[in-house]
Amino acid sequence: MDLVARVKAIPRPGETVTGLGFETTPGGKGANQAVAAARLGHPVKMIGKVGEDVFGQALLDNLAKADVGVWAVERAEGPSGVALIEVAQSGENSIVVVPGANGKVDCAYVDNNAELMRGAGMVLLQLEIPMQAIERVLEICAGAGVPVMLDPAPAADLPDRVWEKITWFTPNETEAAFYLGGGMEPEAAANKLLVRGVKGVVLKRGADGAYVSSPDPKQEPGAPGVRGEWVPAFEVEAVDTVGAGDCFNGAFAVALLEGAAARTAARFASAAAAISVTRRGAQTSMPMKEDVEAFLREQAGRAE
Repeated sequence: MDLVARVKAIPRPGETVTGLGFETTPGGKGANQAVAAARLGHPVKMIGKVGEDVFGQALLDNLAKADVGVWAVERAEGPSGVALIEVAQSGENSIVVVPGANGKVDCAYVDNNAELMRGAGMVLLQLEIPMQAIERVLEICAGAGVPVMLDPAPAADLPDRVWEKITWFTPNETEAAFYLGGGMEPEAAANKLLVRGVKGVVLKRGADGAYVSSPDPKQEPGAPGVRGEWVPAFEVEAVDTVGAGDCFNGAFAVALLEGAAARTAARFASAAAAISVTRRGAQTSMPMKEDVEAFLREQAGRAE
């Protein structure tokens, strides 16, 4: 749950300021992506934990309202995960994330839901749960041949053994720099990530678009060339970019599962993300499928 206080300026240590506004907004990258996919009409099940506090029930209710299956979500003792966010009028923000129940997602819980993952068309995974649980999910999915889309946020070191179990790796610019260092062109960055073993890469660059790449099968093993291209972003008047990357991932997964080629899926995802930034909130901004289809028709008409 995001606890957002709007202030004139971020307070200094020891300073008390009067807030200009306050709101609570359901969040979390996994939940955001689940809602994004569900709003697009694809069946989604959520695996994770919430606390025994009032936030836990509110988070579950919000997911269920979006038609996300929550029967596998467990209630853990203690608080739900929260983010304490101060947003200044300048746009500057200060965030404290407390993992809460997210930190209690362990291998035993993952194993209890192994059959659910084995029967999935794709598993979307983020780094907001312990690394041991992430490794176990990747192991189960690799054994069952289930593709995994990993959104590496918040960025954290990944063991060498997990890279080849990742089907789609979707970092934004900051996260890509964490894994590769700065100053690298997208094509080179994608190639370097493919060499590590992932099957496909989407480098999300916000208003600049996304670079989508996958190994070139004509290359020798161990030195894949990049077969990729830019998918430009759509020009819209953004009012709130929170959750846009999560919206992209959810929509990209849905389009891939419905049989779209990677570039077509990325264009669909870019359209969904473009719509989301014209609305306030994270999960509340996720578009319906008919919204995205209408937006794409409108864009095609402008191009003509």
